[in-house]
Amino acid sequence: MEILKTYKLYIGGQFPRTESGRSYQIQSAAGQAIANACLGSKKDIRNAVQAARKAQTGWVNKSAFNRSQIIYRIAEMLESRKVQFIDELMLMGQTEQSAVEEVQLSIDRLVYYAGWADKYQALSSSVNPVSSSHFNFSVPEPMGVVGVVACQKTALLGLISQTIPLLVGGNTVVVIANTLKALSAISFAEVLATSDVPGGVVNILTGDVAEMLPTLAGHMDVNALSLSTIPEDLSRSAQEAAIDNLKRCQLYHLDFSAPQNQGLQFITDFLEIKTTWHPIEQVASGIGGY
Repeated sequence: MEILKTYKLYIGGQFPRTESGRSYQIQSAAGQAIANACLGSKKDIRNAVQAARKAQTGWVNKSAFNRSQIIYRIAEMLESRKVQFIDELMLMGQTEQSAVEEVQLSIDRLVYYAGWADKYQALSSSVNPVSSSHFNFSVPEPMGVVGVVACQKTALLGLISQTIPLLVGGNTVVVIANTLKALSAISFAEVLATSDVPGGVVNILTGDVAEMLPTLAGHMDVNALSLSTIPEDLSRSAQEAAIDNLKRCQLYHLDFSAPQNQGLQFITDFLEIKTTWHPIEQVASGIGGY
């Protein structure tokens, strides 16, 4: 008798079972069961948010260059398991060419955003002209904990394209993975666990989006939402639930394989701008001057 592997959730750098004890089958394109995945619950969402909040201060306090190194390390680890990810994508219905392209694009995108980590601040901050005796600076800061519903059309590339720009900006994330193609998301969690990413910075849950998203959207310790390719009614209800603590919501209906669907805007979408006024000390004219 074939024993299917049961994949767990990824919360706080650990791989716990769902507190509900439930699971569902991940099926191949041919309809054959290939693995079991945890059916995440509301309690799992709350645990993941708590882990993300705990990790956020440490993550944002790392230097931009250090965050760049960590994200580049994720790319290296994904590269080392390239064959595994190609096989998994093919098992879930993609052609070999399509699977190879998606994995390579995913690696390239990690390297691309690693390069942005110590540069985005220079392009999104400013010294502002004011008429009073002050220096006036505007600088970007992370929003905090961001809830992500990963692209439901792609198994790996969408997840990386939504999640990694958030990490570049100093946010931590709670991800609800692609429900039907969850195998790549779970394997990516294993990549994260063997990289240098601190526990809790990325949390990945599998299960029913419709069941978990209302808890994520309504959680008062989640600061923003990144939603991709989900039904309109579910998206609307999530935005309504987000009103209570004024979460920023970004809705993506993009082909993440297109070159234009990467860039600085995916980082700045989840940053806030802090403006600081600093007084300039006045020196009396004609006294001790030259």
